[in-house]
Amino acid sequence: MTASELKDLRLTAVRVREGILTATHAAKCGHPGGSLSAADVFTWLYFKEMNIDPANPRWEERDRFVLSKGHTAPGLYSVLAARGFFPEEELTTLRAIGSRLQGHPNMNETPGVDMSTGSLGQGISAAAGMALAAKHTGKTVRVYALLGDGELEEGQVWEALMLSHHYGLDNLCVIVDNNGLQIDGRVTDVMNSYPIPDKLAAFGLHVEQVDGHDFQQLEAAFARAKETKGIPTAIVMKTTKGKGVSYMEDQAGWHGKAPNDAEYAQGMAELEALRKELEAM
Repeated sequence: MTASELKDLRLTAVRVREGILTATHAAKCGHPGGSLSAADVFTWLYFKEMNIDPANPRWEERDRFVLSKGHTAPGLYSVLAARGFFPEEELTTLRAIGSRLQGHPNMNETPGVDMSTGSLGQGISAAAGMALAAKHTGKTVRVYALLGDGELEEGQVWEALMLSHHYGLDNLCVIVDNNGLQIDGRVTDVMNSYPIPDKLAAFGLHVEQVDGHDFQQLEAAFARAKETKGIPTAIVMKTTKGKGVSYMEDQAGWHGKAPNDAEYAQGMAELEALRKELEAM
């Protein structure tokens, strides 16, 4: 990755974070914290990693993405808009009656959404099914699924991972947003799912551990995922919930709460300052 490409990715991630704030502020509800922690991996997937065509969202040969932690739809919608699947102005319709951008992704309504999700634990099962289908039909499609670390408390997750190893789904990449927080507090206090990498490895996955806000580490991990044959890969990202907005960072209270007018203005000002800093580099 060149310095110019890295700069562009960082600037795009700022744009994605701005979209998250704009959408949740307009809706007066939604889930900004976990959307912001995943903004960098959303950016990497849709601007560098995945083989997709915004002009043809249902292209059969496209790579698939499943947002298993479906409540962080504002993050997915923001990156889809930035990538050109629909106008960015539409982000202000989040959760509105008649909008294509509902509180959880709807594959029947929203361009670029490959699976309807929301019930935690079920998205990874759908992703495993997609990867298995691609194997059966001989397609070179890769499937990516993003889970929250709190979501790992769901037993269905581990059934899906067991299946993924059993069928050798090396075209499946499981991504864990390990921001350490869920709606009720710290993951370690609510239902400790640690050590996450060890458990994933015990279920037969190749495991990568990265700083989820470092694009160079993401690039290396996703490259190794493609090189891994015979078993699926899990990328465990250490992230900060609310990343990029100071008052939201590492605060469980921002799991499912929208910024008010003053908070929105502060957050957007912080992101604008970061944009100017990056542009000056």
